[in-house]
Amino acid sequence: MDSSIFLARLLGPAFIVMGAGLVANRENSRALAREFIGSPALIYLAGLIALSVGLAIVLTHNVWEFRWPVIITIFGWVSLAAGILRVVFPASVARMGERMVASDAWLPIASVFYLVLGLWLGFVGYFG
Repeated sequence: MDSSIFLARLLGPAFIVMGAGLVANRENSRALAREFIGSPALIYLAGLIALSVGLAIVLTHNVWEFRWPVIITIFGWVSLAAGILRVVFPASVARMGERMVASDAWLPIASVFYLVLGLWLGFVGYFG
């Protein structure tokens, strides 16, 4: 199986579940986000996870052709950068998170983003 197809099949359903979870549990998602940004340990742990996921994707799937797999590569680089930021600058990440949680826009935007990206990756991974 091609690595692009594998990663689309892996990430697509995960993003769909993340987006659906944000939609179905709006207040719980906001409360979880508040708890998360209030815990330097969680920010650090999430940074290590994002760093590992991003590095794994970048090392196995660094495809820069103007086709759909480039989205997976971009996600890998963004995840790698987000992981580095969380590990190296956790206080800055917490401040940014506080601004996001205070905004009413972040939850619907994140929900739509994850649902659309997940549905699209799932489609190209399983049916494309």
